[in-house]
Amino acid sequence: MSIFTKKPMHLLLEEAGESSKGLKRTLSAGSLVALGIGAIIGAGLFVRTAAAAAQNAGPSVTIGFIIAAIGCALAGLCYAELSSSIPISGSAYTYTYATMGEFMAWIIGWDLVLEYAVGAATVGIAWSEYLNKLLVEVLHTSPIPYEWCHSPFQTHAEGTVSGIMNLPALFIVSLLSLLLIKGTSESAFVNGVIVITKVAIVILIIVLGWGFINAQNHVPYIPEPTKYIDNAGISHNYGGIMGILGAAGTVFFAFIGFDAVSTAAQETKNPKTAMPIGILGSLAVCTVLYILFAHVLTGIAPVEFFRTKGGEASVVSAIIDYMPGYGWLAKLVTIAILAGFSSVILVMLLGQSRVFYSMSKDGLLPKVFSELHPKFKTPYKANLFILILVGLFAAFIPGDIVGDMTSIGTLFAFMLVCIAVIILRKTDPELPREFKTPWVPVVPILGVLVCGAMIFGLGWTNWLRLFGWLAIGFVIYFAYSRKNSHLGNPDKK
Repeated sequence: MSIFTKKPMHLLLEEAGESSKGLKRTLSAGSLVALGIGAIIGAGLFVRTAAAAAQNAGPSVTIGFIIAAIGCALAGLCYAELSSSIPISGSAYTYTYATMGEFMAWIIGWDLVLEYAVGAATVGIAWSEYLNKLLVEVLHTSPIPYEWCHSPFQTHAEGTVSGIMNLPALFIVSLLSLLLIKGTSESAFVNGVIVITKVAIVILIIVLGWGFINAQNHVPYIPEPTKYIDNAGISHNYGGIMGILGAAGTVFFAFIGFDAVSTAAQETKNPKTAMPIGILGSLAVCTVLYILFAHVLTGIAPVEFFRTKGGEASVVSAIIDYMPGYGWLAKLVTIAILAGFSSVILVMLLGQSRVFYSMSKDGLLPKVFSELHPKFKTPYKANLFILILVGLFAAFIPGDIVGDMTSIGTLFAFMLVCIAVIILRKTDPELPREFKTPWVPVVPILGVLVCGAMIFGLGWTNWLRLFGWLAIGFVIYFAYSRKNSHLGNPDKK
């Protein structure tokens, strides 16, 4: 069997028919915008903004947000077409299997591990940082010792203590993984409260922080190109065009989650008009909030602050040190962010276990990952494996590294999605499409170029990590998945 053999549409329909009777079209354009805003605003904004300012672009991190948003919009339009072309609900992995073949589906499925699993580890590490702020600033107790809330590759800014493992990050990942095994789900009400709280916090910081902006912190707005070496000894392009592109790749993490809008194509009343409004509308709202937030944050505190003391729980640290009289806001931000981070980790772990489940059902991963718990009816063995995988990343790898790995993996997947639209228009022009990407092939090509530019800006160390990750994936595919694929080996079902 060719590695580019597609999964027949009738098999997808049969599988969908076994589990559901179809999805109801209940979502409006406004519902999609709200869904997108809730999915987008998360750990990226509160953590990656300061990292991008410190390591890449200084105040011009705002331009990085604009570039990242453009890349997301172009890829999102392509994503919407693919998700609406297959008449069932499914991830990028599922519909890529049907449109581009098994090998490309494997690549995107493997990349989704970077988006979901490594992304969950990144948020877990951020959760750990804000937990310490909660202990010190809100509960007025001693913080967790540095060595037990940092990776062994990290050293205290004063150079006196090195990390051993990040126990709080491992704890929250483990706790939420066990909740998923039990089948615990968030209620719409609680999730809605968290979303409203996150947006309100962003707006509060923008409005109240505006009066504390020091214009000198924005001079020069685009720093001269130099090299910055962080505490882990990693070199970053700082300033100039490369710095801005690097910042775009770094803050791209803040936009991950917008694809949740495109996956809802089959539950939308009028996807032809509602999908572009939902995708572009949510991206537009979040981009405006992100730019204003970054402008305020880099205006309140100098870049050097985010390289030292403000490197962890940056938003709370900046409020405490540079906004006198607003200690209550720092406490509110800490509590709200911890709740929001927990929600994001839960969703990412859920998404990862479902991708493993789908790939296992197709034979591309061992059968154990699709085995359901006899009582809870959840893929508990997949959850346990993901707990170990994500837990190792969260406990032993620095947040900057796993955050950039998440960004580069997702950017690469988005490039494949853009290419898929062009291929599918040529190979299957008669396929029914509820939504069509405008100006094909211009929009997909621009999507590839913008996402590729952000990958380029992330630097050679992240390119090596991506190539290494793909190499591991290729070994697994050719050593196991191809031989056990149900599509290529029907007798092994």
